[in-house]
Amino acid sequence: MHEESENFERNHVWDLVEPPPNCRPIGTKSVFKNKQGENGMVVRNKARLVAQGFCQKEGIDYEETVLCASIQLREWGLHKVELKWLSKTFAPVARLEAIRILLAFAASKGFKLQQMDVKSAFLNGFIEEKSAKFPDRVYKLRKALYGLKQAPRAWYARLKSFLLKSGFVMGLVDKTLLLLSRGGDTLIVQIYVDDIIFGGSSHAFVSSFAE
Repeated sequence: MHEESENFERNHVWDLVEPPPNCRPIGTKSVFKNKQGENGMVVRNKARLVAQGFCQKEGIDYEETVLCASIQLREWGLHKVELKWLSKTFAPVARLEAIRILLAFAASKGFKLQQMDVKSAFLNGFIEEKSAKFPDRVYKLRKALYGLKQAPRAWYARLKSFLLKSGFVMGLVDKTLLLLSRGGDTLIVQIYVDDIIFGGSSHAFVSSFAE
C-alpha cells in the first residue's frame, strides 16, 4: 500500500479541497492481490486504490459516445456522408491481428522487439471532468483513477500526445500503431492499454525509447 501511495504523490493525482456545491461523491475501494511465481508461491503482495466507476452517471460524471455525421460535397453534385464516433471514454486497443502483422513486419526487417509495461499507467492520464470523494474535505482529481469510465481514454490520450509531439506518425487505420523515422532509422510502437511493444532498425534507437 505504501508503494501505491507513493505513485499517487509522484503523479500528483489529486488535491485536497473544499467540496463544491451539489457535489456527488464517487467512492473508492482498495483491491489487494497476491502475485504468484511460476512455482505457485506468492512472490509479491499488490495493492491498488480504484474508483467505484459503477457509481458514475452518464451525462453527469462523463460523456458517452456520440455519433456525428458530416456531409462533404463533391464534383458532379455528389455528396459523401462521413460517420464519426466521438467519445470521452473509448480508448483504442490493438487487435490481435495488428500485433501479428507488427511481429511479422519486424521479423522481415530484422528488428529487435521489446515489451514494456507502464507502471500505474492510468494515474498518468489527465482527467477532464470534475470528481470528488467524501464530504467536509474532498479529493479533486487531476489524473485518472483505475475504475473510472474515463481512465483508459485519459491514459491513451496523454500517451498519444507525447508520442506525436516526439515526432511519431500515427497509423491511418490502426490508431494504436505509431512510427518514427529519424536519420535513416525506423522505430515502430504498438500500444495495448498499458503494455507497449516496440522495435526498430537500430539498437541504440530502441534503447533510447525504452529509457
